[in-house]
Amino acid sequence: MRRWKGGAHGAEVQLRPIWSGAISFGLVTIMIKVVPATESHDISFRQIHTADGGRIRYRKVCELDGRVLRQDEIVRGYEIATGTLIPVTDQDLDNLPLPTAKAIEIVSFIPAASIDPIQIGASYYLAVTETVAAKPYELLRQALERSSKVAVAKFAMRDRERLGLLRVKDDVIMLHSLRWPDEIRSASQVPVPDVAVTDEEIDAAVRLAETLTGDIGDLRDEYRDALEEVIAAKAAGTRPTPAKEAPPASAEVVDLMAMLEKSVQDAQASRGEPATVHELPGKKKTEVKKNSGAASARKTTAKKTTAKGRPRRTA
Repeated sequence: MRRWKGGAHGAEVQLRPIWSGAISFGLVTIMIKVVPATESHDISFRQIHTADGGRIRYRKVCELDGRVLRQDEIVRGYEIATGTLIPVTDQDLDNLPLPTAKAIEIVSFIPAASIDPIQIGASYYLAVTETVAAKPYELLRQALERSSKVAVAKFAMRDRERLGLLRVKDDVIMLHSLRWPDEIRSASQVPVPDVAVTDEEIDAAVRLAETLTGDIGDLRDEYRDALEEVIAAKAAGTRPTPAKEAPPASAEVVDLMAMLEKSVQDAQASRGEPATVHELPGKKKTEVKKNSGAASARKTTAKKTTAKGRPRRTA
């Protein structure tokens, strides 16, 4: 049995919590704190005056009396139809008549595969705030693991009620914010090309995908690395060696099969693997079409073409 070491697992206990409350699991309450599970490594820029390099700063000024305000003098305001601004304080938000105002309320358990990645937003670790919460926390953690399911929950954070997903990672319960179903646009709004591809082309694309299979943990943000190199060089009064320009993209029609096979060989060579050469088909054989009905209709129409002009394209 895994022993409880107190607090969160590992170094997460040192992270600054952004929200405190409880997990509501039926009649069980687990007091927890929420800490960010991710961090940004983006390089931050300041705005400066081109002429003398002076910092550009923004000030918060009241439009009525012209005073520059401190942050503690500013509260939220909601503008109603008459143009009147209604102040909304932190205390108002803390006392919302809402069950999820200070609780992550689990509403259902579902298979993890049923969650569409497009719904997933920010990620957080959940850590217990007191010793008495250790056992129910561990109970929920093991229940999620044993059931191979995730928990869907509702909670309020940053001025709105949110949908959440609870799952286990490395012995820690995680919370992912989810987009509400009505926030996801329908894919039917995106036009889908109606083209035909051959079995050989599909096989070649699959071989390329298998050759490029790797570990995402090995990837780096090369743009950030290059930007840091530019900044370091300019700080030292020099300039970094410019990168070789990539050849411009061409709109010319190319042999797709040849490009796929060349991509497989290049990927194998970059990994030190022996290249495998597949004989290119001389003629396209079996075609796999996305919409066989539409294709048949176009063929039928083509047969009716006369010298008077091209036939009207069917929908």
